[in-house]
Amino acid sequence: MSQHTLNGKRIVILGGSAGIGLGVARAAVAEGAHVIIASHDRKRVDAAVARLRDVTSTGTGTGTSTSTSTSTIAGHAVDLRSAEAIRELFTTIGALDHLVFTAGEELLLSSLAELDLVAARRFFELRYWGALAAVQAARPHLAREGSIVLTSGAASRRPHPGFVIGASICAAMEAATRALAIELAPIRVNIVTPGFVDTELWANIPAEPRAEMFRTAAAKLPVGRIGTPDDIAEHYLGFMRGRYVTGQALVVDGGGVLV
Repeated sequence: MSQHTLNGKRIVILGGSAGIGLGVARAAVAEGAHVIIASHDRKRVDAAVARLRDVTSTGTGTGTSTSTSTSTIAGHAVDLRSAEAIRELFTTIGALDHLVFTAGEELLLSSLAELDLVAARRFFELRYWGALAAVQAARPHLAREGSIVLTSGAASRRPHPGFVIGASICAAMEAATRALAIELAPIRVNIVTPGFVDTELWANIPAEPRAEMFRTAAAKLPVGRIGTPDDIAEHYLGFMRGRYVTGQALVVDGGGVLV
């Protein structure tokens, strides 16, 4: 592990109640960070906070654990599509060291011929406009040596049929990351680009077709399996620790863009 740990750092994770966001929160808590998660569903937020407190009590996590005895964990239920609600959240939170945005709803998969443009625009509200609203609201509170880590997806590099909206958002987020890294310097802005990861985002696909999709994808991947949230989480922490990297997109996809 880098000598620049997250022990004692204050980290806000929007979308931290499940999936990759919860994995990032768990790894950060295990490293001794003070973690604040936010998502729209109060029950999921409360359940996630309880799980994270288990990490502090057992000292276990996804990475090498440092002192977790002084870690604090808090959760907020916030509509991350609302710029006003996001501004209120960061006014409440105050000073922070790192912002992570992993929020996302179930994936919108559709051919262009069948695409519901109203639904497609709403999909952008959270994954793109919600992310920009979060960065805008967090900026005045971020430490000068702090960072922002956003989320894209491998569809921006290698889209499949039906991924026109997902690929568009992912590519837009990567472009925004580069622009923000220049505008917000010296605050560092980077983005993680996951491939197939087994999370709730695929819940709108029935269980059997989803399992078959994962089996087919895993068979093609050089690593031979689908990713987990914990596989991806460490790379968010790496961007937070890495004080000499900004404006970069890291593909974490088991080699999917190669095959």
